[in-house]
Amino acid sequence: MRKELERIEVPGEHEARERSWAIVRAAYTEREPAPQQRSWKPAVAVALAAVAITGLLSSPGRAVLDEIREVVGVEMAQPALFSLPTVGRLLVTADSGAWVVEQDGSKRLLGDYREASWSPFGRFVVAARANELAALEPDGDVRWSLARPNVRFPRWGGTKTDTRIAYLSASELRVVGGNGKGDRLLDGQAAGNAPVWLRGRGHRVAYAREDGSVRVVDVDTGTIIDRDAPAALEDPSSSRNVGLRALGSGRFDEPVLSPDGRWLAVGWPEADQLVFVRADGRRQIRAVSNVSSQFRSRTFPTISGWCCAP
Repeated sequence: MRKELERIEVPGEHEARERSWAIVRAAYTEREPAPQQRSWKPAVAVALAAVAITGLLSSPGRAVLDEIREVVGVEMAQPALFSLPTVGRLLVTADSGAWVVEQDGSKRLLGDYREASWSPFGRFVVAARANELAALEPDGDVRWSLARPNVRFPRWGGTKTDTRIAYLSASELRVVGGNGKGDRLLDGQAAGNAPVWLRGRGHRVAYAREDGSVRVVDVDTGTIIDRDAPAALEDPSSSRNVGLRALGSGRFDEPVLSPDGRWLAVGWPEADQLVFVRADGRRQIRAVSNVSSQFRSRTFPTISGWCCAP
């Protein structure tokens, strides 16, 4: 399955990769902010995560990651996450559960959920325990919950007023309304990968099947739009744990873009650090140490999303 996804060709990917790589390289080689009248946006928004990862996996990218280990990890890291570098809120999952981090650095534990993701526009959080799917307010209040076996990879898609949640229950791909109603089976042979909502295309979701194919389905009608369309996927890796793979002496997690497009957040498990890289051309970098202890976690936490300001 991974080999199939790695063969994805995204329109404009090369050009976007070159731009994103130039930004990341400049941020690390010139660490002092320099005023520039330049606005950077990804050329292919649905492939942003894949483009950023591909750029950092190139030969120059490996050199930059080595520099992160040597310079950021030793000289520049703050001892705690005092604040986020820009607007929005982080959603973080750790051994202790799911957390929301406000821009001022304050943190709130939502509960002992093992996975979580934002709703469209960040109004709610969908979270999963072993046998429960739940919709939460960002302050942790539970709106509704649904008992299902072995819940994984909950993903919330749609508009402000009409949403759906896709999730895996064992080998089943299921979908339920954002209000917790209408839960139903979409496919009983889904692979163990996160489903991806296709933005701007109604309630359509792309997902991988056990036979290695990738399907796009209209969840309202059950109509199969495409039986093998990996190019439509927002995150071709389909697993946040794969990250940037092993590079030299350590591994970097997948980058997460801030809601205003100005910063990238990248986890560095081996150093127990969270690194913020300016992504709009101003060439700035911030790093935070002791990340695991701040989220009461034995293992390195995962950035599950960076969403809109309240």
